[in-house]
Parts: sequence; structure tokens; C-alpha cells
Amino acid sequence: MTSFPEPFPPGRALLSDGVRTLDRAALAQRIATLLEALAARTAPRAPVAILADNSPEWLAIDLATQRAGLTLVPLPLFFTPAQWQHAITASGAQALFCADPAQGAALGFTGTVALDGPLALCQRPGAASPDPAPELDGVQKITFTSGTTSAPKGVCLDTARQWEVAQALHAAGLGRLGVERHLCLLPFAVLLENIAGPYTALLSGATTICPPLAEVGLSGASGFDPQRCLDAIARHQANSVILLPQMLAALLAASAPGDPRLASLRFAAVGGARTPARILATARARGLPVYEGYGLSECSSVVALNLPGAARDGSVGRPLANRSLRIAPDGEIEVRGAPARYLGQLDGAAGAGEWFATGDLGHLDPDGYLYIDGRKKDILITGYGRNVSPEWPESALLGTGSIAQALVVGDGQPWLAALLVPAAPGLTAQQLQEAVDLANRELPDYAQIRRWAPAAPFTPANGLATANGRPRRAPIQQQYADRIASLFDQTEHAS
Repeated sequence: MTSFPEPFPPGRALLSDGVRTLDRAALAQRIATLLEALAARTAPRAPVAILADNSPEWLAIDLATQRAGLTLVPLPLFFTPAQWQHAITASGAQALFCADPAQGAALGFTGTVALDGPLALCQRPGAASPDPAPELDGVQKITFTSGTTSAPKGVCLDTARQWEVAQALHAAGLGRLGVERHLCLLPFAVLLENIAGPYTALLSGATTICPPLAEVGLSGASGFDPQRCLDAIARHQANSVILLPQMLAALLAASAPGDPRLASLRFAAVGGARTPARILATARARGLPVYEGYGLSECSSVVALNLPGAARDGSVGRPLANRSLRIAPDGEIEVRGAPARYLGQLDGAAGAGEWFATGDLGHLDPDGYLYIDGRKKDILITGYGRNVSPEWPESALLGTGSIAQALVVGDGQPWLAALLVPAAPGLTAQQLQEAVDLANRELPDYAQIRRWAPAAPFTPANGLATANGRPRRAPIQQQYADRIASLFDQTEHAS
């Protein structure tokens, strides 16, 4: 599939920001206009980047590059200018869609291409550049992840594999839920929303509603206003949304049981990081249709997902129809033939019939449901020889509702400790200790948190979290090295 699906009635709204709506004919016309502008560049075959908020135009550009066989490089708004420049240089992008030409000029795109619309198309000045590098042949999108260093890592994806994921989600049952309006709550530069949201909505005949992120409660790198989000869900009568775990926790804390603003929802997918069991149980008790899933950028996003009628507590669901999974002898999850490869590496992450090692630990139950046990590289071995995945006690801490983020440490130590980010600025040390005590009640003694210290929020902006809000362990431990060391001071502990 090289473009948006065709079977919808001509008058059916496909994309909307709440003000401007594009039906099939209008979207086709907009794509044609964008294709003309892309062809008018001095380097018409070179990759093009996009640095912009969510909008119908963003999606139209995505679809236009698919139709033209061009490489699109989404730049997350929360990246630093240095990270933007790294992604631009590594990909060889010679043009940039952006809201402000001055922003493009600051990144070296000082020329412009004639284009009417909400975004400017800026390009590098001078003579036409050579054709894109051979390694980009067939690459439609390079999605850059925060990774574990300041230099983002690019994952190369082709058009077909992205649509295969959307088709698998549609066929798995999302197309039969009667979803008419999908509201986008995550940035399109994050692959989870880009593919599992609009692509699947197009296949399902739903309208994709994609207003600016501030209108649905997101601000900056990590700010989230749950009341604004709840109001947006009600205003647009959204039937489906995609949430990160911390967003779900905030929505539950900001709403009461039976909140009418959530009544329109028929499906809410949760992914990007491990979701605390207590949070999912609270959501289900309130009647919210929340389903946890699991995915990887290297696999074009979603790999497994719980679904209505096929969900199991504690699991992330069964693998999609286009995925084969197995568990290696050491517990690592492997996916067959994950087709993506990393920018700068000519060999793929795995060949068509090979197995891709995800770096995640997990297990499958007899019915094929997948359970995530943690990250292979993050396993802590305590001073008493116990192996503990830090995500286990972290999930218990997050499930208390008083802790927004947690990082558990203790490799080689006689006990485990944690850095805690309070869920609200007014929480006292006593309230946080009560939350730790509550979490400890569901953990064996070797996995309990003996000591803790407060920390500032871990965000993509300060380099301490990924785009999906997952803490970046090495940078956090480096920044808080002295504070962590104090948590294992046995003299202080004894006193």
C-alpha cells in the first residue's frame, strides 16, 4: 500500500483538527499540491524532514511522501536543536516542513519552496544535491528514538510494513468496534500514534481528529493537563485514544467514577511503558475500555495487544497476526523477521526469516498471551544474589497513585532504593513514605524499597526520559549519583 486507503464515501471526513476537515477528495487534492511542491525542490529525491505539531497537514505530508516514494524524517518537538541537527545530518534531509521559516533557517534551510498552507517548505540553498544514499532505497520513514545517548538513533521503515501493522490491528478487531472518531493525544513524531492511530483509523473508516497537542493537554516535553484532555475527549466525542501509562494515571486521578467526559470511549490503548496493574484495575472498575499493548520502533510499533474479548490481566495481549514471537532460553523476547534496520547499518535488524532480539524479558502463557518481565540489561542482582527486574517494584510504586515516576536501583547492594517523582507538588515526605509502604506490601522482602529520595521529573527535554516517558536509567543514575550513593550509606542507615 503506497497511499491512503480508497474505499470511503467521497463525503466522509477522514482528517480533522476540530476546525478544518478533509474528506477523501480534499485530502487527495492536498496530497497532489504537496507532491508538486516536493518535486519543485532543488533536490527532489532527497529526504525531507518535518518539525511540526499534530495537524491534518502533518498526515497529508506523510501520505504524500509515501505516494512519491520519498523518505520522511519526523523530528520530535521535544528534541533539542542539537538532536534535530543530528537527525537532519544523519538522514541527509535537504528540505524541512515547519511552522516558521525562521526555525528552518536556524537549522540551515534558508531557501523556500512555494507552497500555500499551514506549514512552510524550506530547503537548503545552492545546487541540487545528489540522490539519497543507497541505504535509503525503499525507506519511507526514519523514526528517531531517544535511545541511551544524546545522539538519537534512527530506525528505517518502509511503507508496506507500517501499513501491515495497521491492517493487523484492523483485522484483529478494532475495525469491528464501531469507532467513528479517533482522537490523537500523542505526537505524530512518536511512531505509536502515527501508525496505530491515523493509519488504523483510515482502514477502519473512522475520522482522525488531530488538533494541536496543547488542545488535548500536552505541553512542552512532558507537561500534561488531564482536565484539558478530558474536556477534549468530551468535546470531540472520541471513541478511541492511545495513552501512555502516566497519562492514564493522571486521567483517573482527575476524574470521578462515571465521569461523563469519558462516556464516548470504546477503546483506549495503553503502551510505551509498563502499566501498573493497580492503575489498570482502577480503570476497569470504572468501566473504561482500557487495553494494554507492547511494541517496538524496530517492528513498526505494535507487536502485541489486548483486545475486547481477548484480554488477560497482567499481559500485553497476544501477538498480532503479522507477528511471530518466541522466548529465548535466557527469557528474552524475540520477534521473527523484524524488517527495520538502523540508519547507518546496511544490514537489517533481522532478515525475513530471522529472529530479532528485543532486549525485553518476558514469557508466554499456554494461550499465547505475552507478559513483560523487564529489560534484559536492567536486571539488578542484589548483594544477596537475588535477580530483580527494577520495573517490578517500579510498577508497584507507580500503582499507588502518589508517585508519578520511579527509578529503582540497588545492583550489588544489600537492599533496593528508589528515586521518586511525586504525582503532585504538594505531597509530603510522609505521604510518599506511605505510598512506598503500600507498594512494599505486594512485594517480597528482597524486592521491597528500603530507602528513597525525591527527584525532579524525568522528561525528554532534560534527557532523562524517552519520548514515551520511560526513564533513561544511565543518565538518571549519572545525574543523581551522589543522591543514590547516600541511599546505600550503611552508617547513615544504621543511625
